[in-house]
Amino acid sequence: MIETEDLILDKAKYSDWKDMYLNVWSRPESAKYMLWRITPDEEEARRRIERTIAFQEDHDAFLVYERTGGRAIGFGGVVQTGPYTYEDTGICVGPDYVRRGYGKQIVRGLMQFCRDERSAKEFVYTTREENAAANALARSLSFSLIGGEEKTDPRDGQIYRLLEYRIAL
Repeated sequence: MIETEDLILDKAKYSDWKDMYLNVWSRPESAKYMLWRITPDEEEARRRIERTIAFQEDHDAFLVYERTGGRAIGFGGVVQTGPYTYEDTGICVGPDYVRRGYGKQIVRGLMQFCRDERSAKEFVYTTREENAAANALARSLSFSLIGGEEKTDPRDGQIYRLLEYRIAL
C-alpha cells in the first residue's frame, strides 16, 4: 500500500469493479492516451476487475483510491526496466478527478515506493507528446526529458510520439 495526502494506492478488490467502471474504464477521456479500450458494460467491468486482481498479485500495480470515501478513481504501477531503474506502467485517474494534484501525488508515491521498497536509484516516466497535462506534471517534478520515439497505437493504428523522462531517486 502507498499513501499520499489525499490518496491510497492499494491492490484491487472485487467490489471495486463498479467504481472503476463508472470513474475510469467506461470513460473515453480516461483511455485517450492509454493503450486500453473502454469497458462497454457492467458485465465486462466485473470480468476486468477479476483480470486486474490476478495481474496485481505478482506486479507492482495498484488501484488509486480517494482517502476520503475510499472510491476507486484510477490506477498506477511500475516495472523494473534495469538495475535499480523502475518505470511507470501507466497512471490514470478518471476525468472527474483531474486537476486536483492527484497525478503528482501518484507519481511521487510511486517514486517513493520504488526507492524505499525496491532500492531504485532512477525513475522513468513516459507519456505521449500530445498529453499536455502529463508533460507538465513531469516538468513540475523536475524530470529530465531524455528523448522520444514513434509508436503505433494498437487500437487504431495511429502514430504517436512517446516521450521518456528520467529522475534520480
